[in-house]
Amino acid sequence: MQISLNNIGKRYNYEWIFRGVNHEFNSNENYVILGSNGSGKSTLLQVIGGNLSHSEGEIGYLINDTKIASEQIFEHIAIATPYQQLFEEFTLKEAFEFHRKFKPLKANISTNEAIELLEFNNVTNKEIRHFSSGMKQRAKLGLAILSDTPLLLLDEPTSNLDKNGIKWYQNLVNDYSSNRLIIVCSNQQEHEYEFCTKELLIEDYK
Repeated sequence: MQISLNNIGKRYNYEWIFRGVNHEFNSNENYVILGSNGSGKSTLLQVIGGNLSHSEGEIGYLINDTKIASEQIFEHIAIATPYQQLFEEFTLKEAFEFHRKFKPLKANISTNEAIELLEFNNVTNKEIRHFSSGMKQRAKLGLAILSDTPLLLLDEPTSNLDKNGIKWYQNLVNDYSSNRLIIVCSNQQEHEYEFCTKELLIEDYK
């Protein structure tokens, strides 16, 4: 997969969040968007993922040299963010079963195998609303990282994770990062993006 940002800018009312972003993202490379709180890195990630429209410029998406329309890019994306909501009335098993109707899991992983990878065997049938914040974050990350999509977007992926949770995240993303494009947003937390090989500093586009 390839994503090309050509003079991308985003503003709210008269305030530019960022402007003049020219960057290319390619499969089998891992990228991190770095910036302080409120700098616009999450906004840029949402623009890349098609969740927000940009105010100027153009975005191009290619998969195997085939152009993908921006309104169809959601089919090829898995995302985990702090502002993402889970269906809290679902059990963990129901959440994975529902998710798989829209996004298959990598390597034909079954729901039970996915739950084992989350190390959540004892809460398979527990409603997500009863999960701790760290458990909810693991569920979000598991649903995204295990999805069989060419593009994976992660925004501050270790929020609410303890030391064991951070190690679990690092192992999972390393195990399921091949043959895809990964873009991580981070507030300078190096353990979130140790596997990334390229950086984009959002402050460069103010």
